[in-house]
Amino acid sequence: MRVFSIKALACLVFLWMSEAVFAGDWPQFRGPGGSAVANESSLPVRWSAQEGLAWKIPLQGRGLSCPVIAGGRLFLTSCSGYRQNKLHILAFDPLTGKQLWERQLASTGNPTCHPKTCMAAPTPATDGQRVFTLFATGDLAAFDRDGNLLWYRSLEIDYPDITNMVGLAASPVLWKDVLVVPMDNAGDSLVVAVDARTGKNLWKISRPRIINWSTPAIVAQGAHSASVILQTENSVLAVDAQTGSEKWKLETPGPSTVPTPTSGEGLLLAPGKETLVLDATGKSVPTPKWKSPKLAGGYSSPLIHQGKIYGLSSIGLNVFDSQDGKEIALIRMKGPFSGSPVIGANHLYLVNEEGTAFVVRLGEKPELAYTNELKDTILCTPALSNGRIYFRSDAFLYCVGPVMK
Repeated sequence: MRVFSIKALACLVFLWMSEAVFAGDWPQFRGPGGSAVANESSLPVRWSAQEGLAWKIPLQGRGLSCPVIAGGRLFLTSCSGYRQNKLHILAFDPLTGKQLWERQLASTGNPTCHPKTCMAAPTPATDGQRVFTLFATGDLAAFDRDGNLLWYRSLEIDYPDITNMVGLAASPVLWKDVLVVPMDNAGDSLVVAVDARTGKNLWKISRPRIINWSTPAIVAQGAHSASVILQTENSVLAVDAQTGSEKWKLETPGPSTVPTPTSGEGLLLAPGKETLVLDATGKSVPTPKWKSPKLAGGYSSPLIHQGKIYGLSSIGLNVFDSQDGKEIALIRMKGPFSGSPVIGANHLYLVNEEGTAFVVRLGEKPELAYTNELKDTILCTPALSNGRIYFRSDAFLYCVGPVMK
């Protein structure tokens, strides 16, 4: 294992830093705790490619990673160059769109991927003082908020039997100083947890040798304990976030290798061909509560909010009672969708691949309220932060909301 660190910074690695996630932060894939729910009191509901934008800035190269926002910084990754061998890490002021810094890495792993994806597919994770970036080439790096390199690793050098056949896309997730890095693949398949301060391994577990793009979910149990939830075909697994030791494993048909497991309100969702809703209130293995094929959203992940479960089907957004599985609403929408739905300020936001954003008003029976056109190819999940909505395409980063000066 090769870890390249900046010693002067490593000695002081943010011992003063708060571990809290503040209102307005969107610190990882699907936001706070991976819940896809933002603590926002007001968000825009109407905009277009010409109106309602705070700013729109061009991006270099390609990228499917979503924006992450914390501590007055918006972080994003992209890739460019021959065979996507240039890896870009960018920081912006989320209010003005001003680029604050850019860093580049040279890829060390195999850049092979499906044409729809790219090497900048995994979404970064941040605590507002540090940003942790993973690329599909296995290049993993940590920077401070001002762009100083803290440490760097090439996972494909550390584990040379990793096989990148169609592109790796699962994102790293952060709990305290534990950074969980999923590298499920058809070769040396693994999940590794590294010390966020140093980049060194805390634990490593072997995984089924199968291509898997599902991002882990972290479920906190009090202030000092958490479980990492991993799913793949035919199983859902929970391991201790600090040690990697197995807590429980549920063998079940149906989980998918693309969407992300989701927890909330005492439930755990294992999305797939028949999304499984599990009762996670006990201390042992969660028990199946109900399941539905109408939550099979392909690339998209479902979410839980105030007693309802929202998820995509082939014809639109389905809403179910989270306890008994009773269907509450079917809201027809035109796909296809690659991004997942997110919720904030009593509205649900969802964008299709053509850049059409649907705004659903929540309530006893949710209903489609607005349809907004950005007219750009958008494959990423939106980010909600401080009264604004952020969309990312290959070409542009959009901020929807009031103009700040």
